[in-house]
Amino acid sequence: MLLHPSTVYFVSNARNAVELKVRLTEDKFIRVIIRIGKIMKQLQSSSGLLAALLLLVSLVSVITVQAQSLDEVLGIREATTLEGKRSQAKIDELKDDTRDLLSQYKRVMKIVDGLKVYNLQQERLIRNQNEELAELANSIDSVTVIERQIGPLIERMIDNLAKFVELDVPFLMDERDDRIAFLRETLDRADVSVAEKFSQVMQAYQVENAYGSTIEPYTDMIDVNGKSTSVDMLKWGRVSLVFQTLNGETTGVWDNSKRDWVILGDEYRAGVRDALRIARKTKTADLVKLPVRAAGE
Repeated sequence: MLLHPSTVYFVSNARNAVELKVRLTEDKFIRVIIRIGKIMKQLQSSSGLLAALLLLVSLVSVITVQAQSLDEVLGIREATTLEGKRSQAKIDELKDDTRDLLSQYKRVMKIVDGLKVYNLQQERLIRNQNEELAELANSIDSVTVIERQIGPLIERMIDNLAKFVELDVPFLMDERDDRIAFLRETLDRADVSVAEKFSQVMQAYQVENAYGSTIEPYTDMIDVNGKSTSVDMLKWGRVSLVFQTLNGETTGVWDNSKRDWVILGDEYRAGVRDALRIARKTKTADLVKLPVRAAGE
């Protein structure tokens, strides 16, 4: 059965509209194709023409309504998607800010932990310093007493040293007497501190102590048989102090118990001469014969 051209045109336009609308989703497109197929079958029979036209009109209306609903749904979904993107961007920004704040917090906590340890150390140092200050305060309080006592002590030490030199074997007497005179002069000087005076006295004691372990040759003037004579002197520690005249004819030794010189026999002449040469390093070290006073004599 043939359709009227206007009817065919209407159906064709409706069909195109339906196909355009149903492109939105695959499911609706399939459903529209199925309904169009049914319409085409009905159009092939002349008896169902009117029913087909009515069905087609209702189908177009339904599709139009569904398309409008779909547009609204898609519009809402697009708006929701955009809002979700903006929310996600804000979340990402907050996440980055939170990560930065966490990193800053960890760095600050490390600094705080270091400062805690440093403060504990400083507290211990301050406590120790306060203890030292207390000790220094006590020491300062006793300085005046110590200074009053140290002055007389230094003077007694100088007197004892002078007495010792006077009673000792008389070697290098000019040097030793000058040292004692210097100590006595320094003791009365106001521009020299008590500590410096005490230090000088201690150095003098150390020098006197070192004399007992050194060998020293030197030239001096002594009385030999009531006559002042230039002689070569040899100090062998504090064990022996001997002399020999420059011509080597007279040799003697100091007798500290008699506080005088004793002339030796010729058997000691070569020994004293060799000892002088060894002390001056003009002869290699060797055994020499020197007069030594035995203990108890």
